[in-house]
Amino acid sequence: MKLREIAHSRTGDKGNISNISLIVYQQEDYALVEGKVTADIVKEWFSETVHGDVIRYDLPKLGAFNFVMNDALGGGVTKSLAQDMHGKSLSSKLLDLEI
Repeated sequence: MKLREIAHSRTGDKGNISNISLIVYQQEDYALVEGKVTADIVKEWFSETVHGDVIRYDLPKLGAFNFVMNDALGGGVTKSLAQDMHGKSLSSKLLDLEI
């Protein structure tokens, strides 16, 4: 199943850092996502875009995770030549992950 079937996501940015939140629709799916969507998996999934560390912060009471992806935006908004300089489409890509 695709991650989008059990979760939704939002993306933000600060400089060359992309920040992706991942929130499960149902609390009972939290443990599944916790085990399947690790920082290493996310780094591998975004390997063409993210060139730095990926850190996952767990927020179990909210049924959410926050992924901080360093060196992810081609230098940041003022330096990037990417079409999506802010990385807003990264949340959609994360939700395409097969779990």
